[in-house]
Amino acid sequence: MNCAYLSPLPVAVEKAGIRGIQRKREPTDISSEDFFNDRDQVRRRFANLLGVSNPTRIAIIPSASYGAAIAARNLPVRPDDNIVILQDQFPGNVYTWQEKASATGAELRTVRPKSHGAVKGKDWNERILDHMDNNTAIVSLPHVHWADGTVFDLIAISERARELDAALVVDATQSLGALPFDTKKIRPDVLIAAGYKWLLGPYSIGAAYFNSRFDQGVPLEETWIGRQGSENFSGLIDYQHGYQPGAIRYDVGESSNFVLLPMFSKALSLLEEWTPQSIQHYCRQLSDRLIDQVAQLGFSSEERQFRSGHLVGLTLPKGLALQPLKKELERRNIFVSIRGNALRVSPNVYNTEGDIDALGTALETVTKGR
Repeated sequence: MNCAYLSPLPVAVEKAGIRGIQRKREPTDISSEDFFNDRDQVRRRFANLLGVSNPTRIAIIPSASYGAAIAARNLPVRPDDNIVILQDQFPGNVYTWQEKASATGAELRTVRPKSHGAVKGKDWNERILDHMDNNTAIVSLPHVHWADGTVFDLIAISERARELDAALVVDATQSLGALPFDTKKIRPDVLIAAGYKWLLGPYSIGAAYFNSRFDQGVPLEETWIGRQGSENFSGLIDYQHGYQPGAIRYDVGESSNFVLLPMFSKALSLLEEWTPQSIQHYCRQLSDRLIDQVAQLGFSSEERQFRSGHLVGLTLPKGLALQPLKKELERRNIFVSIRGNALRVSPNVYNTEGDIDALGTALETVTKGR
């Protein structure tokens, strides 16, 4: 129950990777068109997941921090501006904005909830809006908090950002695939997602959405394949000033990865079939079952309105330490994570009610055996 750490690799995705490895045995079978076909298919499937009609808005990236770096490079910030982030946000989406603030002289505002207990979602969402003002240039935050699954009201935050002409950057690594994302309602300027968690893909590949604000931006790498006319291999030395349309210019170098791309594409096709709506509904049934079981033991969690179904944080009863508890769970072959002061439980479609009951029984045994 630890998909927020690393998802298991679906069998179909594994097979796609093996076929990709075997393909390189005979490189003469790899045509120039093959450098583009898998990339285009990933773009289409990722755009479909977001409800985006134009696949050229999608860039292929190796990591969430790579996408954040593109955003930081191209979003203007003045010395009297501020950048809004969250307390205990994943470091890959913090260091970028620390450096941006330092380089520009801007203020980095870290939003902290007043409450330090499990129930803080309402207050935290309100405080994000309170921290945004006329000098806010960028708001960078996740859809759900990576440590405990607190859900952020991106529609309200986006509306406020547009009023202030601030850019909204969303790191959806811990939500996209298992939680629906309505791009038309939320309207992010940037959405970033690593592929190895809820997108069920391999490590070192992901995707990002960039809106029209980035159409004339500068990529991190000046790749040959990101330029106009790159499809014509015989004309590559006819150097081009113009880029490929939309966000394609931001693709990582060697994005035509003949192993990772087919794996990522297959993973996205599974999500198309299962749908994030159905996955979230299934996971919420599991997590609600767990929360009901352990509430009487003194474990607490966020209010249902402000917690996701696929990733929940359990605050421990007094006197119960996190590390010994995790060690005991692993002894029982039950795998979860510790993030901050929460026991993070993150089930997915491969989990069952039996898994939940096994965790609940283990927590009861450990709690009553103190």
